[in-house]
Amino acid sequence: MAITAQMVKELREATGAGMMDAKKALTETGGDMEAAVDWLRTKGLAKAAKKAGRTTAEGLVGVAVEGGTGVAVEVNSETDFVAKNAEFQEMVAAITRAALGAASLEELMRAEVAGKTVADLVTGKIATIGENLSVRRMARLQGESIAAYVHNAAAEGMGKIGVLVALSGKDDGIGRQIAMHVAATSPASLSEADLDPALIERERAVLTEQARASGKPDNVIEKMIAGRLKKFFEEVCLLDQKFVMNPDITVGQAAKEAGVTVTGFVRFAVGEGIEKAQEDFAAEVAKTLGG
Repeated sequence: MAITAQMVKELREATGAGMMDAKKALTETGGDMEAAVDWLRTKGLAKAAKKAGRTTAEGLVGVAVEGGTGVAVEVNSETDFVAKNAEFQEMVAAITRAALGAASLEELMRAEVAGKTVADLVTGKIATIGENLSVRRMARLQGESIAAYVHNAAAEGMGKIGVLVALSGKDDGIGRQIAMHVAATSPASLSEADLDPALIERERAVLTEQARASGKPDNVIEKMIAGRLKKFFEEVCLLDQKFVMNPDITVGQAAKEAGVTVTGFVRFAVGEGIEKAQEDFAAEVAKTLGG
């Protein structure tokens, strides 16, 4: 029987199991939904499924570089306590190494680590560590050379913020300095040309309303908007930002002086964009006691 995406979706919703586990269960049971649920339970995945709805907003970002390729992977846990756990950190390191050979998150989850897929590895750790865990995202960056930096490092190559910077030209150490700058300033894009047009339009709309509120003539308002947009680009575009190592020059100027060109960057911070549930201490204790 052909296993469809809809069947996998229904089994995932019914059990909370991961996509690859749900697909494998359906394949092993010939598409029988009830048998697939039992298959997941007999494989010890029921415990993981119980925890699947819990928010994973803590964890670590792992970074790795090999030649002209760099990868960043965010692996999440429910609590920062687990992020400091050696078993969790070993898993993050293994997944990050595996990411060097993967072109996408989906491909990473299918990659093998010590005879298991990454998806199965994570599911197994959920059972042994006792928290919901997830591989949230990965990014791959290529260039003539790649510099990496980890902020708030918990172990080698992993921490709360991970940055990769791609360069063309010989990197004499400027790459790491720029990576540290990216960690500190969190630019929205490499340059104005790479900035999301929707973000520019939203900013233009806000600036226009602010300028009109001044009551000045239209020709003055246009100049005000142009000037404020230029300042906005200097704040959010990496190459236009004032270099934290030397605020007298921009990042673009610093790179040029060092004889390199910045061709791309990646910045991952643990939990960014995830809405954390607000619970009081008593509710947290009650949840823990409830399993």
